[in-house]
Amino acid sequence: MQCMDIINLLDKKAPREYALEWDHVGLLVGRRDREVRKLLLVLDVTESVIDEAISKGVDMIVSHHPMIFGKVDRVNDETVLGRKILKLIEHGICCYAMHTNFDTIGGMAKEAAMMLGLQNVEVLDETKDGEGIGEIGYLPASMEVRGLVALVKEKFDLKNVIFYGNTDNTVEKVAICPGSGKSVIDIAVKKGATCLITGDIGHHEGLDANEMGLSILDASHYGLEHIFMHMMYQYLQDYCMDVEIETAEVGVPFSVL
Repeated sequence: MQCMDIINLLDKKAPREYALEWDHVGLLVGRRDREVRKLLLVLDVTESVIDEAISKGVDMIVSHHPMIFGKVDRVNDETVLGRKILKLIEHGICCYAMHTNFDTIGGMAKEAAMMLGLQNVEVLDETKDGEGIGEIGYLPASMEVRGLVALVKEKFDLKNVIFYGNTDNTVEKVAICPGSGKSVIDIAVKKGATCLITGDIGHHEGLDANEMGLSILDASHYGLEHIFMHMMYQYLQDYCMDVEIETAEVGVPFSVL
């Protein structure tokens, strides 16, 4: 298959027009006519991931997070981004990102909500055509916070989470927003959630949310979004019979000491 054939499949799964305006999605590096025999699915395109791709003879990387954000003034070996772009070009590796288009219509939050067994689920923050960021719904039964924490850790294979709120409380209506959920705190409160499961919550956002009656379970940015790799593996495997598909050998990018 050529890179363009795979791009068509990716656009079918998560059309680029559903990405938020500020985002950078699609083919960021590479040629559309590149023959792809081996593909690597990743969350982030780090230098170590690119080195892994090179060592494995990968022709195309599909990532959730875009490697390129904002203006690129120059491409050389003096910056991290420059080195990454050069390595990809030198080894003929295409790099494609599906970010907020995957968040909104690709099914990221829907999958996360299903993993937790949420019921009567609806979009948390609608952005286009009834699709949007995050999901909100009800646990099958009211649950103590410690039980919810244990459930999230089990389903997403996490060792640690951060919880803002009273751990003696019970929760029933839950919002979930894989990735960074700072922007959906107000709407989660407005829609009646008592707990928001997300990542990238800062000290002040956590305190403010608590004062609005919303507890927050911060499972980290990676913690919820790593399901992207499994989801896309399952999807592409059904269509790319002649392409060897692998997921990157990465884990939680930080340590709790």
